[in-house]
Amino acid sequence: MHIRFDVPADPAYPGRVAAALSSVRLRKYGYIGAVLAAVGAIALAASRGSAWGDRIVPLCTALIVAGLLSMLYSPWVRLRARRRSGRYAVAGAYDITDDNIMMRSGSESGGIAWDGVVQVKDTPEFWIVYVGKMPATVIPRRLMSAEDSETLRAFMAERGLLPRR
Repeated sequence: MHIRFDVPADPAYPGRVAAALSSVRLRKYGYIGAVLAAVGAIALAASRGSAWGDRIVPLCTALIVAGLLSMLYSPWVRLRARRRSGRYAVAGAYDITDDNIMMRSGSESGGIAWDGVVQVKDTPEFWIVYVGKMPATVIPRRLMSAEDSETLRAFMAERGLLPRR
């Protein structure tokens, strides 16, 4: 297998990549925030009319506020990443073989060996490639030809990185 495709110097592309990678890392904050807000709301509702209700209201309020802030953290980081990465738009390319994924962006280049990849997650626009527990890079499906996309999907499914269709 040998797949090669170019990445145009689109100012929106680095932001989409940053949003895809950060959404994976920051998803837990939304869950934690939802739990904190729910616990605070339940405790606040349960404390109404009880003898200790006045003393627990500040704690419940703090839990609710902390939960809401935690849920808003992920979208805030993604928005900042999109804004800040827009100035990094340079032409690049991917060169994917049976052995590795080589990426070039401007004058920088790097690669990931398929042997180090433990999983690949499928999103609407990208395949997110994991090395260990961390997302290492993305492969943009929309920039590939349909034939190359299917070839790469079959290769990753054969290696057990993606579920078979």
